[in-house]
Amino acid sequence: MAGETPERITYDAFLKIDVRVGTVVSCQPFPEARKPAYKLRVDFGPEIGVKKASAQITELYTPENVVGRQVAAVVNFPPRQIGPIMSEVLVLGFADADGAVSMIGVDHRVPDGARMF
Repeated sequence: MAGETPERITYDAFLKIDVRVGTVVSCQPFPEARKPAYKLRVDFGPEIGVKKASAQITELYTPENVVGRQVAAVVNFPPRQIGPIMSEVLVLGFADADGAVSMIGVDHRVPDGARMF
């Protein structure tokens, strides 16, 4: 995609993607995954609740330093079967030059379930 102009969308189309912040409440190894990953449970507050996700973040994070972090995730994609777990949200991140994924979070604590706008 480098050098290409992304397709333009309308603001209304952007609003259809529901990105929320949640706190990681558990992070466990996911040895059944095809690529190294963790199984996460993320609390998005009382409106959405705790959701499961698979995240390929093992190069930059350990389970101990993931729990308690607030992360951004798309919460309105349909659930997707990833090995033996049903991933309910897509935790967002960016890959560095080596392909290691850095999760998107907030630099100031906000209420779980807060929506990106």
